[in-house]
Amino acid sequence: MQGSPRLKEYRTVAKNSEIEIIISKSRFIGRCFPCADEEQARLKLEEIRKRHWDASHNCYAYSIGINGETARFSDDGEPSGTAGAPMMEAVKRIGATNLLCVVTRYFGGILLGAGGLIRAYSKCCSAAVKEAEPIVMRPCRVHSFELSYPLWARLEDTFKKYGSIEAVEYGATVRIVFKVGFAEETGFLHEIAVKTDASLTGKVIGEDYAPGKEDA
Repeated sequence: MQGSPRLKEYRTVAKNSEIEIIISKSRFIGRCFPCADEEQARLKLEEIRKRHWDASHNCYAYSIGINGETARFSDDGEPSGTAGAPMMEAVKRIGATNLLCVVTRYFGGILLGAGGLIRAYSKCCSAAVKEAEPIVMRPCRVHSFELSYPLWARLEDTFKKYGSIEAVEYGATVRIVFKVGFAEETGFLHEIAVKTDASLTGKVIGEDYAPGKEDA
C-alpha cells in the first residue's frame, strides 16, 4: 500500500531544551522549541523576550514547513550577520525544521568581535538543538482496530514492533488507534493476517507523522 505523495520525511526536534555557556564573561542562554507553525514560533519568542527583558540581546532563528518554506532570523541589535544568520546556518546544517532557536545574551563587558560572535551564537544554537533531541518524522498510516482481549494479548507485541499505539480503549472489546509507517505497513498487515488467520481487519482512518529512527 503506497503512501500519500503529500507526506514526506523530515527532521525536527523532540522536546524543548535549554543550555547555557559563558564566553569571555558574557552569558549565552540557548533554547530550542519544536513548533508546528509560525504563529507558535512567534508566541514562544515573545514569551522569551518578556522573560529576559533585561538581556542585552534575544537573537533567534526559526524554520517552519517540511522543506523550511518559512525561515526567519534576527540579530536583535548585534552587528549585522553575527547572530541570526549563523544560528540559521546551524539549523540548516542539522537539517531540522519546525523549530525555533533563541539565544539570549547578557553582555559581560568584553567585546568578542564579529568572528567571536559568529562562533558563540552558532555554538550555542547547535548545542540547544542537540539537547532538544533531533528526530526523524516519518509519514504513517493511522488504523483503528477492535479486537477481543485474548487476541489483544496475542497481538500487542506485534503492534509495538511495527508502529506506535496512540490510544487504547478497554470495554467489551479492546479498541486501539495505531500508527504504522508506510514502509512497515505491508509487513505489519502480513504478520497480523498470519497470526489471526486473516480474521482481523482494521480501518484506515487517516495519515499522519510519527517519530522514527534515522537510518544508520
